Amino acid sequence: MRILFFGRGVISTQYAWAFEKAGHTVEFYVRKGRKETFGSKIELEMWDARRGKKLIKESWNVKLHEEMSPNYDLIIVSVNTEQLPEAVQFLSTAAGNTPILIFNNIWQDLKSSIAPLSMNNVVFGFPGAGGGIADNRLRGGFLKMIFLEKPRAGTEHINQLVKECFESAHLKISWIKDMQSWLWIHFAMNAAMETEVLKRGSFPALMNHSDSFANVGKHMREMTPVLKARGAKSDMILLLLTKIPPALLGMLFNKVIFAKGSLPRLFIEYNNSKAGFAVLEVVREAKKLGIPLPRLTVAFENTEQHKAIENSIS
Repeated sequence: MRILFFGRGVISTQYAWAFEKAGHTVEFYVRKGRKETFGSKIELEMWDARRGKKLIKESWNVKLHEEMSPNYDLIIVSVNTEQLPEAVQFLSTAAGNTPILIFNNIWQDLKSSIAPLSMNNVVFGFPGAGGGIADNRLRGGFLKMIFLEKPRAGTEHINQLVKECFESAHLKISWIKDMQSWLWIHFAMNAAMETEVLKRGSFPALMNHSDSFANVGKHMREMTPVLKARGAKSDMILLLLTKIPPALLGMLFNKVIFAKGSLPRLFIEYNNSKAGFAVLEVVREAKKLGIPLPRLTVAFENTEQHKAIENSIS
């Protein structure tokens, strides 16, 4: 299968590597000027958890394009959330009829998030991976599970194509019945974590404060009315984050889910991205709905990048 990844970010690079090892042809579309900046290789230091826990250290050759042809079997889009509107606008004319997997965090309703693309040509999924890239060196990893929406009427063939692609690389699929609610809750979870990152200064710093995840639970409780007002349906993740007492939740995250040495913890510690966008989006939506979010608002407005983020997406 010939697969094009839109952007050469952390998620795209790791899955592209796995697909190439499975025998697929993988290429990347990057913005003009990026091909020279990125170069033809990237240094990998990532954990592959498909069969146990294996550290991959490799200088990997990649094929980058600054123009797009329609000669692909599948296009996979995994970009920063704020970059998605520009990406789908470009793909609406450049992708032709090539099936597209939106492998992304999303806060809008799904149809609006991909306009002017057709919902019949798109399926939505979410990775089980993380990390960061600095100086053309990727540190991160991926788990054996990815998340994919159950087929909608008209997308069955794309779901099957995506399923075969990931399974050929020995990755398992967790099917999500209500992808819209799942993504909204996941986005709110990101906002809750980013709120703590804004307070602590970085993602690694988040992991070094014992009360960080107790606070994440408090932030999620604060955002629950926003999720309900949007029509999100509660799932086990939301119930876990909002019903368990914050102190107990903090212990569960620190000692079990993000225990020292665990891959989920390493993925966060390797994350060198700027926090704030998810917080801003949720705060904006809450203001429209007339729902107060004092914890998120104070954390965001006390940061130096507050005005910069506001101006960059206004």
